[in-house]
Amino acid sequence: MELSKIRTIHLSEMKTRGEKIVMVTAYDFPTARLADRAGVDVVLAGDSLGSVVLGLRNTIGVTLDQMIYYCSAVSRGVERALVVADMPFMSYKISAEQALTNAARLMQEGGAEAVKFEGGEEIAPIAARVVAAGIPVMGHVGFTPQSLHQLGGYRVQGRSPVQVERLMAGARALADAGVFAVVVELVPATVARELTRSIPTPTIGIGAGPHCDGQVLVLHDLLGMNPTPKRFVKVYAQLNRVITKAIRSYAADVRKGRFPGPRHSFAVKRHKK
Repeated sequence: MELSKIRTIHLSEMKTRGEKIVMVTAYDFPTARLADRAGVDVVLAGDSLGSVVLGLRNTIGVTLDQMIYYCSAVSRGVERALVVADMPFMSYKISAEQALTNAARLMQEGGAEAVKFEGGEEIAPIAARVVAAGIPVMGHVGFTPQSLHQLGGYRVQGRSPVQVERLMAGARALADAGVFAVVVELVPATVARELTRSIPTPTIGIGAGPHCDGQVLVLHDLLGMNPTPKRFVKVYAQLNRVITKAIRSYAADVRKGRFPGPRHSFAVKRHKK
């Protein structure tokens, strides 16, 4: 049965039924609209816009105002899917009051229907406060991009017993805090499977193997707009080549006088005497 609108509760029901959750990350109105019309379950307005859209080296430089701006465009393009917005770097970890204030802005000004926090046990109490206030929260464990420098770069997490225990404890703490889903990033497939089985909350993997309750990819990556896709990305189209070819054809037409032609021009309307 196709739902008219995806809510957080539906993701839990999908896990119970064994149905996979489909999430994509988008940053603007047209791509969010396309993803929604394609039937994805969740559209994430991600702080990865820092590198994908703004050309930054990582997500740390993305501000709350930028997230609100881009999320508002995404939310206007989505009708059916659940819209989730990333809480940017240091916008939620100082205090529960700070997290509540900023999450409220993302919902009121950005049109988000839920927010996403990075972190495990250390962030669970703040997540619980935000959930208690009526704001749905998605968790994020494993590799957490906002902790890039602390983690020593883009590295797979959960390869040692200590890391595995930290992952499990963090996921359990988030589930106890009432988050409606947990993103699991850059984690060995066997560890992600164990984590998924250990909590009632749906898990959504990225670079975490096939055993999570759902998967997420950045729309630009799966469409082939990133010339150097990461190992865990499956490229479903080659828009990088298609777009480049189209622009070259346009440039050639302009330089050779083939565009604009008569069908792209307007004539003076003659009035009868």
